[in-house]
Amino acid sequence: MKVEQISIFMENKAGRLAEVTAILKESAVNIRALSLADTADFGVLRMIVDDTVLADRVLKDAGFTVGKTEVVAVEVTDSPGGLHDILEILREKNINVEYMYAFVQQSGDKAVMIFRFDDVDGAVTHLSARGIPVVGGKRLYTL
Repeated sequence: MKVEQISIFMENKAGRLAEVTAILKESAVNIRALSLADTADFGVLRMIVDDTVLADRVLKDAGFTVGKTEVVAVEVTDSPGGLHDILEILREKNINVEYMYAFVQQSGDKAVMIFRFDDVDGAVTHLSARGIPVVGGKRLYTL
C-alpha cells in the first residue's frame, strides 16, 4: 500500500508558504502531514493531503511546480524504541530511508510515520511480512 505525496518547489522567501496554504484553504484541501526542507534560495514542501488531484491542479494553476511521489505510511509503536524496531526490520533487507516525517495524528496506540524508501515495493512487502501495519491512502486521508 502506497500513499501519494505532493511536493511543491518554491522560493525561500517570506509569505510564499502562506500562498500555498491559502490556495489549499480556498479549495477546501486538508493538509494531513507535511515536511519543509530548505536551502538558501529554494525549498521543497512535501505534503499528504486529503485530495491530491485537486491540490495538484490548483497549485499548478497558481504557477507552482508540483510533483507527485509514492511514499509509505507505517504505524509505529508509540513507545521508546518503536521507530528503531521499524528501522532494524528495513536494515535486514538493506532498504534505505531517503526521508521521513510524522503524521499529524496518532492511530490508536501507534504513531504514523511517512517514509520515502529507495525500494518502495520491497519495503511494503517486507514490513507487511513482518506484521508491521502499512496504512493505505483511503484510511490515511480520514485519520
